[in-house]
Amino acid sequence: MPAERLTEDAIRAFTENWYVALDRHLPLEQVRALVTEDLELKAPEDTFLGHQGFARWYDAAVHRFFDEVHTVTKVEPVIEGDRAVVRVLVNWQAKIWDAPAARSQWIGFDADQTWTVVAGADGPQIKQYTVNELTPMPGSGSL
Repeated sequence: MPAERLTEDAIRAFTENWYVALDRHLPLEQVRALVTEDLELKAPEDTFLGHQGFARWYDAAVHRFFDEVHTVTKVEPVIEGDRAVVRVLVNWQAKIWDAPAARSQWIGFDADQTWTVVAGADGPQIKQYTVNELTPMPGSGSL
């Protein structure tokens, strides 16, 4: 099946859908389909490679963060054929609980990210995902 063409609208919709998947903690198989097999995901805590690395990252995220809300504030794609470099700004708010704490803690960050998105057979996929900066909101707990 030929790759679908990348467009600004498709990338914006893909970005929104990515964060809906994260907020809903969709099953790994559904979310993994949104990234390439040779993914490079650079998060503040580590770099995760391929589907195996992504599974480690996703498992840690869905077991630590809950009541997540991602609000996309900017999507700026630069499309070059079947790939695009995309600047993504997103506000991320969630709760975490670290045993043996008596209560959960609210966290909130504005995240500046750079993605490389490629045209996949079923739509866009993330090939590279880099968290450039996490700026804590006032009153936020720490990661």
